[in-house]
Amino acid sequence: MSALKTVVWKVLNLPEPRSKEAPAPQAEPPQQQTAPSAGAAHWVAAGKRVQAERNGHSPTQVATESKQTRTPATPWVLQEEKTGTRALVVTGRIVLWVVVGLAVITGVRSWFWPSQPAPAPAPTVKQGPTYPVQDAQLVAARFAYSYLTWDEADPDQRAKALARDMPKGTDTTAGWNSKGQQTVLLAQPGAVTELGDKRARVHVTVLVNVPGEPAKDKKKDPAPAQRKWMGLEVPVLNTAGRIVVTGEPGIVGVPASGPTVTDQNAADSDVELSAQTQSTVETFFTEYAKGEADSVTAPGASVPPLPDGITLQGIQSWNVDQGKGNDRTGTAVVRWQIGAAELEQTYRVELTRVASAAAERWQVAEVHGGTV
Repeated sequence: MSALKTVVWKVLNLPEPRSKEAPAPQAEPPQQQTAPSAGAAHWVAAGKRVQAERNGHSPTQVATESKQTRTPATPWVLQEEKTGTRALVVTGRIVLWVVVGLAVITGVRSWFWPSQPAPAPAPTVKQGPTYPVQDAQLVAARFAYSYLTWDEADPDQRAKALARDMPKGTDTTAGWNSKGQQTVLLAQPGAVTELGDKRARVHVTVLVNVPGEPAKDKKKDPAPAQRKWMGLEVPVLNTAGRIVVTGEPGIVGVPASGPTVTDQNAADSDVELSAQTQSTVETFFTEYAKGEADSVTAPGASVPPLPDGITLQGIQSWNVDQGKGNDRTGTAVVRWQIGAAELEQTYRVELTRVASAAAERWQVAEVHGGTV
């Protein structure tokens, strides 16, 4: 530890540290020696000889010692510095000056060229579907319409319709035995599942009309026609910039019900405001059915009229959601009469407070079908 301390002290070119226990001796002022007189010198020399003889020295040695001159002692001792220590001192000084130089250069450069913040990473752009989904749905729906429509009285009509979406040279009978009659009323394309290698499978929901079987007894009426929903999965291929049907499709079932969902929490009702605006909502829906809703809506609101033949039977319920401010929303359950039938429906109604010099009132600003 003392060696490391010595090297550091020399690298920094500092004076050697002094010990606290042994303070540096102070040089005593030189004493002025006065030359003794001749008589005194004789007695001093005689005293020294007597003292020397008592200490066992010969008279000759005493005379020799008296003739020698004394040199003053040097207050420090010169020690030769070792080669390794000298190298460490030089290396340390070089490293120290390099560090100082780098600090100075870096600081000066920052005055003229301040460090720029790191550029923000480029936003990640999500790539869309690589398959031409819309084209596949269009071709699959058209093919399903032609595929499930047949008439034994004109079988070529079906073959010509299928040829538009099948590869050239393919058998356009597509497995039909040229018997029976059926008509497609609606073909709605759905999910497109990519299968790789530019192939995909398109699900199409189809509504068909099947004529009833003729009665065996000619005096009786034939059985009524039947309308059925069915699914059709169509294999397609993206080739030469077009979508073509590459094989025979397959009829699949249609779910009888939707998936289970969690119940929606109903908003708390503002009972006071609901009662206050009950007549406003009833008046609106009455005029709404007549096509004259603009006469009872808020200024600037525009509500398209309902089709003819719809009459309001009554407001089953009306509840305004809890809230504050001049714009509030509520839920109205309305019963309509359409011909001989009655139909219950739900609406979300937006109200706004309209103020004038005479009074203020709530009016309908917007209406939408369905719940939240």
